[in-house]
Amino acid sequence: MNAQIDHALEEIRRFRPSPEFAAQAVADEGLYDAARTDRLEFWADQARTLLQWEKPFTRTLDWSNPPFAKWFDDGELNVAVNCLDRHVDAGLGDRVALHWEGEPGDSRDITYAELTDEVKRAANTLIDLGVREGDRVAIYLPMIPEAVVSMLAVARLGAIHSVVFGGFSADSLASRIDDAEASVVITADGGYRKGRVFPLKPVVDEALEKSAGSVRNVLVVRRGENEVDWNADRDVWWHESVATASNEHEARAFEAEHPLFILYTSGTTGKPKGILHTSGGYLTQAAFTHRNVFDLHPERDVYWCTADVGWITGHSYVVYGPLANGATQVLYEGTPDTPHPGRWWEIVEKYGVTILYTAPTAIRSFMKLGRQIPHEFNLRTLRLLGSVGEPINPEAWIWYRHVIGGGSIPVVDTWWQTETGAIMISALPGVTDLKPGSAQVPVPGISIDILDDDGTAVEGEGGGLLVATEPWPSMLRGIWGDPERFKETYWEKFGDKYFAGDGARRDEDGDIWLLGRVDDVMNVSGHRLSTAEIESSLVAHPWTAEAAVVGASDETTGQAVVAFVILKASQVSHVNDPMEASEELRRHVATQIGAIARPRQVFIVNELPKTRSGKIMRRLLRDLAEGREVGDTTTLADTSIMEVISAQLR
Repeated sequence: MNAQIDHALEEIRRFRPSPEFAAQAVADEGLYDAARTDRLEFWADQARTLLQWEKPFTRTLDWSNPPFAKWFDDGELNVAVNCLDRHVDAGLGDRVALHWEGEPGDSRDITYAELTDEVKRAANTLIDLGVREGDRVAIYLPMIPEAVVSMLAVARLGAIHSVVFGGFSADSLASRIDDAEASVVITADGGYRKGRVFPLKPVVDEALEKSAGSVRNVLVVRRGENEVDWNADRDVWWHESVATASNEHEARAFEAEHPLFILYTSGTTGKPKGILHTSGGYLTQAAFTHRNVFDLHPERDVYWCTADVGWITGHSYVVYGPLANGATQVLYEGTPDTPHPGRWWEIVEKYGVTILYTAPTAIRSFMKLGRQIPHEFNLRTLRLLGSVGEPINPEAWIWYRHVIGGGSIPVVDTWWQTETGAIMISALPGVTDLKPGSAQVPVPGISIDILDDDGTAVEGEGGGLLVATEPWPSMLRGIWGDPERFKETYWEKFGDKYFAGDGARRDEDGDIWLLGRVDDVMNVSGHRLSTAEIESSLVAHPWTAEAAVVGASDETTGQAVVAFVILKASQVSHVNDPMEASEELRRHVATQIGAIARPRQVFIVNELPKTRSGKIMRRLLRDLAEGREVGDTTTLADTSIMEVISAQLR
C-alpha cells in the first residue's frame, strides 16, 4: 500500500471521476454555466428550489450599503420549519434524522417526526423561560441530540443562539455570554470524553459568577449523572421541563435577514469577535453546498460530519445543511480513539456511513497509527470523503482515498471560514477532476480572486492574498455589536473586496492551493514560504507521522523556518539520535522545496499542542521557537503538553 501511495503521489496529479459516479452525480456542469450567465438569478433559483418560503422574496440582493449585504430580504421563512416540519409534512417523518452514538456505546435513532416533536417541546420550554424573538441563548453542550434540538428550538422562536464549544473555559464562556447578553444558558451536567465524564455545569456556574448578570435561567440536560450544585431560583432540569411541555407549537415566519446565530471565532484576544449570520441566505448556501459538494442522495445516504456543533462546521454541516436537505446522519459524542483506536471505523461499519467529512488533523493521526486499524472494519459503504479545517497535504489526501476510501472514491477538500458561513472553494464530485492537496475551484456562484499586497489581481500562476470579489448568500452580516470592527477587520485592506486573511496560490491548471493564514505564510529573506507547504514536505518523508511549522524571528533572514515533528511509531526504534533525524528532515525539505525552505531547526517531539477540535495551536509553538514565555493554553485538549514539549526541547 505504501508503494501504491508513493506511486500515486509521484505519477498521478489528477483523478477523474469514474463514469459510474459521474452518471449519478447530483451536480453537473450546468451549475457553473447558470452561475456564470446570471449569478444572482442562480442564487435566487437555489433559494426557491431548496427552501420553503412562507412569503416569497422578490429581491435577491441588496448591496446598496456595502459591506452590509441583504439577501432575499423581502421574503419570509422559518429555519427550523425548513429543517423539520416540511419533511414531516412531505411524508418523511419516519426517516431517521440522527443516528446518535454516545462515547460509552449508548445510542438512539431519532426520526424527523421525533426530532420535530422534541424541538417543539424545547421551544415551548424556552417560551416558559421568557425567551422571545431576538433574545440570545447560549448553548454549552456535548455532542448529544439535545444540542441539535436546542439550536433548532431557538431558531424556531426567532431567538438567536450562540453555541460555545464545550472545551472553552469559564472565562471564555463568560465573555461570550456577556458580549451577546444571553438571557438563558443551555448546558449539561457533563459529557463523555476519553472514557470519563467531563463537567460542564460547574463551568457554567463559574462563568455566571464572573459575568455581568444577563442570564435568568440555566436549562440543564442530565447526561453524565454527576453531582452538580443547584440554584433553585435559576436552574431547570431539561428532563423535567421539556418532557412535560406541549408538543404543539405553531412556528411563525421571519424575514430572511432575521439574525439566526452568533458564533465567536476561536483564539480571539481581548473583546470576543461574534460573527453574525442571518437566515435565508445562510440556509440557502449551506443547503446548496451540502447537497452538491457531498453529492447527497438523502433517500439512501448516511452522512457523517465529525465536527462539534461548537464550530461553524457543526452549524452548517451537522445541523442546518443536512437537516434542510432531509439527510440521515451520524452524531457522535466522543473521541476517535475511545474506547479503542478503531472507534470511528466501527461507527462507519455499524451505520453504513456513505459520506464522511473530517479534518486533516484526524486523517494524519490515523496515518500515524497505521492502516491495519481501519482494515479491521468494513468501510465499503463509503462512497465520498471530505476534508475541512486546514489545507490537506497531498500524502494525507492519497492515504485517505486509498486506505479509507478503497482507492477509487472522490475526496473533496473544502475551503471556507466561520465568516463565510458555508463552503466557498471545493471540487464538485462527478464534475471536477480531483487534485490531491488543492481546494481547487470556487463553488458555482462564488467569485474568488488572488491579489498582491497592493490589490493588483495575480494573473495566471502565482501566489498572494485570497479575496471574495462579490457578496455571497451565507456571508457574515457583521460582528455582533461592532459594525466598525467588521469593516476594519475584513474590508479595510481592499475596500470593496472581502479579505479572507488567507494566502493562496493558483497553479498552471487554474486550481487554488490554500497556504494557510497570512501569519502562517513566512517571509524568509524576501521569499514567501507557506507553512502548509513545508509541513506537507515533512509529512511526505517516510519517518514523519505529523508536523507543524512556524515562522520564528531571525536577525539575519527576518523569519526562519522552525519545525516540530512527531515520528511514526514504526520508525522510532530505527532512529538512534534525534539530531540525526533532525538533520535528515532538514535535508529532505531543502531537496523537495529548495534551500531557502530548509528549517533552521527541526525538533523531534512526542505530541503537538492541539485544541479539543484537533487544531494545532501554532502560536504556542512560535512562542517556544522564539524563546518567549508560552501564552494562554486554556483551549488545549491537554494543557500540560506544552510543559512536556518544553522539557523535550531543553
